Amino acid sequence: MGDLLGSAIEDVGTVPICGRCGSERVVLQAFACWNREFGLWELETTGDAARCHACEGRTDLVWQPSDANKPVKRVTELNDLFRTTLEGHGTVLITRGIEALGPDAMRSIAATVRGFSDFPPESDPWGEHDFGAFDVGNDRIFWKIDCYNLDQTAGSPNPANPAVTYRVLTIMLASEY
Repeated sequence: MGDLLGSAIEDVGTVPICGRCGSERVVLQAFACWNREFGLWELETTGDAARCHACEGRTDLVWQPSDANKPVKRVTELNDLFRTTLEGHGTVLITRGIEALGPDAMRSIAATVRGFSDFPPESDPWGEHDFGAFDVGNDRIFWKIDCYNLDQTAGSPNPANPAVTYRVLTIMLASEY
């Protein structure tokens, strides 16, 4: 049996992958103990038997450095996908100021938001492509994407997971912000 704490300390900053196919979809035999006080299972020890869901067999785990930017990259991909195609859980909100510009301006603004690609660090510090600004005539336009839980009662528990995230794309005049 493996010592979970010992191996975790040894492997800080790494993730396990399948030694055969390289998939991160690996599981390790583990033993848990019921904690009556907190009403949950606590991991006690891990075994040596590892399996890979991707290649459906026993495997040896290989530890590799984790990609710390992977969740941010996934959020960026999902934000771009929603903004450009409206694919996924979400909605678009158009403010009264944008609506007052008329249907032709609204179509033009929506097209600009879909094709937006200017994400300088000062307006996109986390690299998530969740905000943009541009000018239409004398008007400064802002758009932003907020990630909520599926009930839209709080922030998403994990914006990198589309199964638990509802995106709201708001398009507004800068003066309405």
